[in-house]
Amino acid sequence: MNHTGDKPPNIPKYKTVAIIPARFASTRLPGKALIEIAGKPMVCWVAERAREARNVDRVIVATDSDEILEAVASRGIEVVLTSTQHTSGTDRVAEVAAGIPEAEIIVNVQGDEPLISPQTIERAVDVMAAEMQGPDGAGIVTTWEPIVSTTELLDANLVKVVVDDGDNAVYFSRSPVPHPRDAVKRHGSLEVALEEEPELLKLFRKHTGLYVYRRDVLLEFTKRPQTQLEQVEALEQLRALAHGVKIKVVAACTTSIGVDTPLDLERVRSTISELGSRTGATNA
Repeated sequence: MNHTGDKPPNIPKYKTVAIIPARFASTRLPGKALIEIAGKPMVCWVAERAREARNVDRVIVATDSDEILEAVASRGIEVVLTSTQHTSGTDRVAEVAAGIPEAEIIVNVQGDEPLISPQTIERAVDVMAAEMQGPDGAGIVTTWEPIVSTTELLDANLVKVVVDDGDNAVYFSRSPVPHPRDAVKRHGSLEVALEEEPELLKLFRKHTGLYVYRRDVLLEFTKRPQTQLEQVEALEQLRALAHGVKIKVVAACTTSIGVDTPLDLERVRSTISELGSRTGATNA
């Protein structure tokens, strides 16, 4: 059951559906959607987190796997079997969204983020609801977290986002952007500059994988061909920017952990175990 709560004043309530894409094939962690964490498949942790968001009306897992479908349905979570031909989770989400004409806001929650904060989802949905009040509002809302180390910054698997003064995305990249030219000139390299001036890390933002779409924008976006920059960086959100879609970027409420490697999985299991121990101690 979803929590209820006060939404920002003067912002109407929009029909909001969270869709979690979950495919069985995964290059680094095959079948990771069903990997057990504290007795529960990972994708079910994600669905339960999404259900806790007070402004989400419905949560659906979208999968191409009968095995995932059965595991999710057995836990009382709505699940839809989608095409096996999709090349991205966004396409899978769009297939399900196309069949829900009453939905106005679609939330794409990554199926490998079992620690995503319900409050982060709420914040992003609230911002989208506010954006929908004006003719020039954003078509997509997404989230960012601080970058806390040089290792993170230089990791090409970690996407960086640059925003303007209005918190609208200017660019997404796997490279460290923006480039602190003067600091690099002073120290000879970015790595040395960061070591000598660690406060430079505050210039950078890590893009996280939560997306909130106007439904019509999502359906239109997935029909458009890939753009050159999208192909170069392998980042589909660049397609939206190339076609003039405004993307609002908001701070996540807490840090999440995307599970891409066995090490990530152990970190998540450890965190959930600690949370469970604290909850047990509190309830004792």
